Order: sequence, then structure tokens, then C-alpha cells
Amino acid sequence: MDTIEDVVLVDRRGKPIGTAVKSKVHSTDTPLHLAFSCYLFNEKGEVLVTRRALSKITWAGVWTNSFCGHPAPGEEMEDAIRRRAKYELGVSVESITLQLSDFSYRAVDASGIVENEICPVFSATICGDLKPHPDEVIEWAWTAVDDLARSVEAAPFAFSPWMKMQLELLGSRDRG
Repeated sequence: MDTIEDVVLVDRRGKPIGTAVKSKVHSTDTPLHLAFSCYLFNEKGEVLVTRRALSKITWAGVWTNSFCGHPAPGEEMEDAIRRRAKYELGVSVESITLQLSDFSYRAVDASGIVENEICPVFSATICGDLKPHPDEVIEWAWTAVDDLARSVEAAPFAFSPWMKMQLELLGSRDRG
């Protein structure tokens, strides 16, 4: 985005403890901050996966969930999801549903940049045709959830670490 964005810094319990400029927070020593992941579904029940733009700071070119983002300070999570869907994919979303309330992860990209997030996971339904922002998404595909799980198992290096963890948790919840 063209404007300066702040992210919400949080403690281990998810309590806000400050803010930081998004463009400066992701480093080799990234503080814990609030984010979200969202999986979009179409009318056929397929899930949208996206391939991150090659210009992304972390995990450039890997396949991941539909979209991710960070709520601004004081912004409701559903408003952040709607804002990010519009910016990143050019679409509106409806039926936003919390899937994993307590997901968090820390992962280090090959470049040494750290992702360190408390990152609730949501699903939603897409409204309209995709018009992805080229700075965010270079490819996308609609796929059956089972096919996605098989692809991640066969070629884990091609997918974001957070999506791999989320799918495992979502799958174990569905089986349990």
C-alpha cells in the first residue's frame, strides 16, 4: 500500500503492547505482532491459493493461503480482512468465520527475515472476480482442499510455512 501502515505489537497472550511501522518490523529480530490469515472459498467449495509476488520480503514466490494481513491499531479484525481482500485480491468477501483463534508461529525465511505472529485463521466466501494486485500475487488457483493437502505433503518447500502449519491444525481438528 502507498501509505505507512502500523502493526500491533503484542505480548505472548496477544495483549497489545505498542505499535511499529510494518515496513520496519519484519527483520532478523521481528517482534511478536498481530496478523491474520484467510482462506477464500468459491461457490463450488474450492479454496483459493495464491503465489506470493517475487518482490515480497519473505517467502517470495511460494504458494500460500488466499491472503494474509495485519490489522491496523484499533481496527476490528473483520474490517482488516475486508480491507486486505480488496487491496490484495480486488474482491469483497462475506461470511467471515474464525477457524483457528489461537494460531501463532515463528518462521525464518532463507534470507534470515523472521515472521513472528499471533495469527488467527479465518475463512470467507469470495464476492466477485479476482483482480490480484501484482505486488502481492503473481499466480492463483482454485483447488479442492484435499488436493491442496496432498500437494503440500508432496512438495512442502513450495508452500509457506504458516499455511502448512494451519492446514495441519485444521485437518486434525476436522478428524478429531
